Amino acid sequence: MKENEIQDELSTIRNLMERSSKFISLSGLSGILAGVYALIGAAIAYRFIYSKISEIPPDFDHDLTKAFFYDGDIHTATLFLLSVAFVILIASIGTGIYLTARKAKQKSQPIWGNTSRALLFHLATPLITGGLLILVFISPGYYGVIAPLCLIFYGLSLFSASSFTFTLVKYLGLCEIILGLINACLPTYGLLFWAIGFGVLHIVYGTIMHFKYDR
Repeated sequence: MKENEIQDELSTIRNLMERSSKFISLSGLSGILAGVYALIGAAIAYRFIYSKISEIPPDFDHDLTKAFFYDGDIHTATLFLLSVAFVILIASIGTGIYLTARKAKQKSQPIWGNTSRALLFHLATPLITGGLLILVFISPGYYGVIAPLCLIFYGLSLFSASSFTFTLVKYLGLCEIILGLINACLPTYGLLFWAIGFGVLHIVYGTIMHFKYDR
């Protein structure tokens, strides 16, 4: 048997092993759209916060986070922020499921199996843990930790789930973790870091995925 034939067979075996052990139907386009949704949500939140700056006294520290809660109606402000985040989450998940299912169908791959279940479990565990921890901090009013914790736990979930899908997901997770740690040192810029992490990074990740794996 010729050497190039051996290499071809080994390559085929590796591809088959990868298909059986990793979920490779993730859609790059869904990452791009999730990033766009996040930027739109950040713009809405910024517009809402910025509108409150005109309502505060001139001698007040014009910090966006403080301005957001200046009027004393913390529950309304929190509900607004969580509502925007929830809508973005639902839109991103719905888009991701639809595009991933379409890609799996095109590649004749099952969308639900042992690999996808393992991927979902490792993705959901850090996300749920982070979500519950954020709710714990929201209760006493520690709003400055919301954005950093969102980024850090989201990054941890991606890193955890990356063993069951593309390696690129691991690097996205690491970037999210690093960004969250930096944001923890600069808590007043939470909205900016949130937009970069969930918006810009997702668009960059989705673009690379699209041109590398979707075409």
